[in-house]
Amino acid sequence: MQFKLLLILALGLCISATVEAGTLSIISETRWVNATTIIDGDTFHTDKGEKVRLLGINTPKTMHDDEPGQPLGQTAKKRLRSLIEGKTVQLEFDRDKRDDYGRLLAQVYLRGQWINGILVEEGLAHVYTFAPNFKWAAALLEKEKKARARKVGIWATSRFAVLRASRLKQTHIGQFRVITGRISKPEGWQFRMGRIHVSIPRKYRAYFRHAPELKTGETVVVRGKIRVSRQGEYFLAIHTPFDLEVTP
Repeated sequence: MQFKLLLILALGLCISATVEAGTLSIISETRWVNATTIIDGDTFHTDKGEKVRLLGINTPKTMHDDEPGQPLGQTAKKRLRSLIEGKTVQLEFDRDKRDDYGRLLAQVYLRGQWINGILVEEGLAHVYTFAPNFKWAAALLEKEKKARARKVGIWATSRFAVLRASRLKQTHIGQFRVITGRISKPEGWQFRMGRIHVSIPRKYRAYFRHAPELKTGETVVVRGKIRVSRQGEYFLAIHTPFDLEVTP
């Protein structure tokens, strides 16, 4: 009995020490941090010197060195600042908690407000999903669809507005875009859509239950970076199931 009591006390001390040290809670997978410097619309520093990247979304870039900013980049940054700067926020994590740059990847909450969702809802961010972090992807995508339909924020700008596949130009190469069009030549893991060839590369197929069952003439929405092949053909690679939407 005495041994069991000592063991319980020891476990309690370990958990307490973990929480006080600011590491992840082994029970809730959440963490509280103080947001200090806002870097841009989707990234901020904590008072511990850590960098947090809002998971599942991407806001327009702000001006950096010699690179010009994108439309509404400063607006998104100011909005994030108004929401969380100088405040204690709660972070929630998915499967991968850090990216290749060492940044924490998190959904951010403040007094019940879902910050990532607010930015998407207000048209200040688009959905940006990376495997295997899919937990919030569907909910974020629903918010984005509503913002796109209302054409608010970035969806009213030529840089981010949903692009028709039939209107692709050379100036779009290298851009991450949301593109819509009708399917032609569906062949398992690939299909054509207007002027662009869309495919799901082999290394990403494990995240799909099976090849998309698409029909000629169906209207779809895809997202990703527009590239061009050596033959001069536009193409786009889909990385997750949330990069493809079949519309009614």
